[in-house]
Amino acid sequence: MISKNQIKQIKQLEQKKFRVREGLFVAEGPKVVGELLRRYKPHAVYATADWAAAKGVQAQEVSQEELRRISFLQHPQQVVALFPTPPQQTAAPVPSALSLALDGIQDPGNMGTIIRLADWFGIKDIYCSKETVDAWNPKVVQATMGSIARVNMVYCDLRELIAALPADYPVYGTLLDGQDIYKQTLSANGMIVMGNEGNGLSPDIRNMVTHRLLIPDFRQGAETAESLNVAIATAIVCSEFRRRG
Repeated sequence: MISKNQIKQIKQLEQKKFRVREGLFVAEGPKVVGELLRRYKPHAVYATADWAAAKGVQAQEVSQEELRRISFLQHPQQVVALFPTPPQQTAAPVPSALSLALDGIQDPGNMGTIIRLADWFGIKDIYCSKETVDAWNPKVVQATMGSIARVNMVYCDLRELIAALPADYPVYGTLLDGQDIYKQTLSANGMIVMGNEGNGLSPDIRNMVTHRLLIPDFRQGAETAESLNVAIATAIVCSEFRRRG
């Protein structure tokens, strides 16, 4: 039987200050927990008897009602696990690789989807401004569908990071005054910077972009959507970079 203190500890991890204090984050469901178990040793696993038996994982057995009490999901999925938060990464971008930088992304769903996209397109490193939502937020972790286990998350001052890059290192950004991405030369390396959902790139970061890109509207002047969701825009940009190879 799960105790009140255990329930309190788990529910507190919804807030960043408690995740930082405890050094733990929450993962839920067979897919997400299964992916994380391949890389991290769990602090605690709470699971229904059938899931624990099928996976051969040492877990504290909980009933469906107890699972509901500790879950952050509308429909709990067999297992909730606590994992130690990985140490903060500090490495600078690899000159020969493609990386992502996130300037003030706020929505957990967008953040999780972008991490999942990075994993899909083979981008290993994501550099986040300090204003970007915490990658270990339960909603972000859930939206990654386990991809967070394979992507390095770095929180830093993006201005300092970009300023320290070699002068010839390409920094790409999507801007309304950019050039059609489908007509521009794209490199196999560099940093792709994606901005806040409502405001786009911050002024300082915008001024540091060396290659300004635009995802064109194909409606040719007809009434259309005002803008693209940042996760969808990230998918289009990453796909185009990888398509060029």
